[in-house]
Amino acid sequence: IGPKQSYLFFAPELKGTAEYPAGERILSVVIQINPSLFSTFLGGECDRIPGDLRGIVDGSNENNYNRTGSITPSAQMAVHQILNCPYQGLTRRMYLEGKSLEIMALQLTQLVFGENGSVKPPTLRPADVERIHEARDILIRNLENPPSLFGLARQVGLNDTKLKRGFRQVFGTTAFGCLHAHRMEQGRQLLAKGKMNVTEVAYKIGYSSRTYFSRAFTKHFGLNPIVYLRDNCKDISLA
Repeated sequence: IGPKQSYLFFAPELKGTAEYPAGERILSVVIQINPSLFSTFLGGECDRIPGDLRGIVDGSNENNYNRTGSITPSAQMAVHQILNCPYQGLTRRMYLEGKSLEIMALQLTQLVFGENGSVKPPTLRPADVERIHEARDILIRNLENPPSLFGLARQVGLNDTKLKRGFRQVFGTTAFGCLHAHRMEQGRQLLAKGKMNVTEVAYKIGYSSRTYFSRAFTKHFGLNPIVYLRDNCKDISLA
């Protein structure tokens, strides 16, 4: 499993050793739930999940199961919020449990959306997928002044409807959601380097106001950017 990947697995008699490269900082979130408890969240809709997973949930399959996938921007946001939980005590437990359920819901949505033919959207052509990736790259290169959705669609040669649908299929979020997630991550990395204060970072990633950036950052990571900067660098103005 690599960076920004998810790993869904069932191993009733899990034994083994995990090895990681020396000297590398690795952050991961592991969520465990008993199959019988998981089934209570599904209600009477077990038939909508993939057959191999359905057997584990209803107890008819005790074989090992594993599936590797990508982490959507929405799930990545929830992971960041777990890693940067701002609460303590009982409130912390409630917050983390809520975010864990959110991640499971997003993971389940990927499985159902990808395998249930009744809800699967029209397949994008390879050329369209390339254009969707090109559109994302354009957004990332222009964080300070991104094009409108219509302008972006024209630049890559797609209509706005196909562009919106394509972003959902390829990246699991909207064009704006993709831009926002990248802005937040870019802002976090700039703050972590400790060479810029909060206002400078806000302008660098396209925010006209430090206040708007602070609100967005806090909502995204669950931590105020001033607090994040203070905890990562002691020798820079926080303004």
